[in-house]
Amino acid sequence: MNDLPACLRCTRDLRDHEIGRYLCGPCEDQVARALTEIPALYARLADHLHRGSSNGPAVSGSKTAPVPLRLDVLDLQMEKGPVLGVLQGWVRDWEFYGHAELHETDTLQERVAGACRTLRYNLRWAATHHPAIDECADELLAAHRTLARTVTGERPARHVTVTCPCAQPLRITLDTRGITCPSCGTGYGHSDVLRLPLAERRAA
Repeated sequence: MNDLPACLRCTRDLRDHEIGRYLCGPCEDQVARALTEIPALYARLADHLHRGSSNGPAVSGSKTAPVPLRLDVLDLQMEKGPVLGVLQGWVRDWEFYGHAELHETDTLQERVAGACRTLRYNLRWAATHHPAIDECADELLAAHRTLARTVTGERPARHVTVTCPCAQPLRITLDTRGITCPSCGTGYGHSDVLRLPLAERRAA
């Protein structure tokens, strides 16, 4: 169990009822929501596999040349891709601790859903006992963001530049969970880095 006073992921100070955990309650809830939504988002990838398609698969019987596949979507569907590969990687890891069981004989969609159920069911244990739960949370949330942006067309988070008190500019997004200033070594959690002043734009 964690003997540090802060969440490993967002670096927020743990409240009294969270002491002993590696992951704070809000971060655990965020991962739980992602695991709940990933299977449905993964299933929708098939509707976006062809370039120019967003509402469904290409119509068969057309005399025109087939629409080329989107390799980025195809990569997301692959067994060792950034979705199922990540999910099964953490299932294997948790299986070592006796808190998961990997199934590799189902369809890819069923394996995604099964991995998400397993990780969701054992998430409370991991938040309290797994010392790499922050790395796991980051990878699962990254997979969820990639899926969501692919099926909804949402643009990636916009980067902004803020300034550390030492005058070092820092590039962040609203999703930045924390950052360490390379100049003075000060570490900022998610809420702290968002409170830093915006960097002044240089004159053209």
